[in-house]
Amino acid sequence: MTFTSPASAAPDAAARLWIRNPLAAFTANSLDASGGLVISNGVITEVLAAGQQPSAPYSRTFDAGSHVLLPGLINTHHHFYQTLTRAWGPVANAPLFPWLQNLYPVWARLTPKDLELAATVALAELLLSGCTTAADHHYLFPAGLEDAIDIEVAAVRRLGMRATLTRGSMTLGTDDGGLPPQSTVQDPEVVLADSERLVSAYHERGDDAVIQIALAPCSPFSVTKEIMAESAAMAERLDVRLHTHLAETLDEEDFCRERFGLRTVDYLDSVGWLTERTWLGHGIHFSDAEIARLGSAGTAVAHCPTSNMRLASGTARVLELEDAGVPVGLGVDGSASNDASNMILEARQALYLQRLRYGADVPVERALGWATSGSAAVLGRDGLGQLAPGMQADLALFKLDDLRFSGSHDPIAALLLCAADRADRVMVGGQWRVVDGRIPGLDIPALIAEHSTAARRLVNG
Repeated sequence: MTFTSPASAAPDAAARLWIRNPLAAFTANSLDASGGLVISNGVITEVLAAGQQPSAPYSRTFDAGSHVLLPGLINTHHHFYQTLTRAWGPVANAPLFPWLQNLYPVWARLTPKDLELAATVALAELLLSGCTTAADHHYLFPAGLEDAIDIEVAAVRRLGMRATLTRGSMTLGTDDGGLPPQSTVQDPEVVLADSERLVSAYHERGDDAVIQIALAPCSPFSVTKEIMAESAAMAERLDVRLHTHLAETLDEEDFCRERFGLRTVDYLDSVGWLTERTWLGHGIHFSDAEIARLGSAGTAVAHCPTSNMRLASGTARVLELEDAGVPVGLGVDGSASNDASNMILEARQALYLQRLRYGADVPVERALGWATSGSAAVLGRDGLGQLAPGMQADLALFKLDDLRFSGSHDPIAALLLCAADRADRVMVGGQWRVVDGRIPGLDIPALIAEHSTAARRLVNG
């Protein structure tokens, strides 16, 4: 894999840059950015309406007249390592539990180099789709892969993105009534010690944080109640967030009833997780009363529409969740159940799936809000997800010059309705990370070749 970081890709963050007169702008708030933005020291300092000029001198301009301007998209749920098992025949037509049971033995062969390649592919694909911040849920630590999160940290830093990396775990194997094989299970003491190490080593605070760490026991059918409760206590002590899968399928609901005698939200409450510190992957199968409880607690949900359709898991009740006060964002989920890592396409899928549930008047802007300000709220990132003074200068700019856009009239609507899939420019913290649809310094053909070789080796054993 070849990656260099050319100086030309990153302009002087201290200089004032006017991104002027975009074709259209979605700010994720009520501000008008049709005149553009002023960026200084990695932060948005001014949002300009049509005809307005910057209030102070600027040293550079970028003419955005052919670009639709958005806040950087934010991915709230992913499994980077799964890029190695996309579209694998034996699980192409399987629901969640059989899908997992067939893939666990394959994933148990994961090596450090495999993870480095997989994470780089996932992050690059996200970045090219306009994503500037990603949450990854990594819960596989087979022998030799004890430093998995350290590997992911390095990959995020190389690509110049932001990430919430979650120290996942599986502590309930088949020998004790869980779903994963014993070879993928860790002792709770190991999990907790590594979790504390990672928070100490990497967790950053503040609006400009690049790396944050969260604690993330995998799911009710793969961890014990004890590790859930102990993780909640540690998260409170260290002031970090909590993440897990919950209410993804009816099989999971049945498992919780049989093993714990509880529905999923009761289970969550019983282990100290019904809190605003928590965000949940999927959150599909909730009753009205459970939605109200989640809203009262401020517990958030990462909606993963493509994965939910691919595995026929169900449809999250997103509008009802939001109306109850539940923060909702979007996640591409694992690249073996999507099977892509494309955030702008995920916003399109979310729009269409929620329209199927609620009607055609679900606005395009609401779906873009889930991918930006909604996702920022899910991850507790107050400085991200909107175009406003004081927010981090994380931006995605899309051109509408492909054949698919010919004949379109509303630039914002066209992004989703005409299926935009690649950003032309992406900025993170005031630095261009995608230029002319490319990631400067990343040899993508070489990455594909090396990643594909690793993928074949992994599935062939």
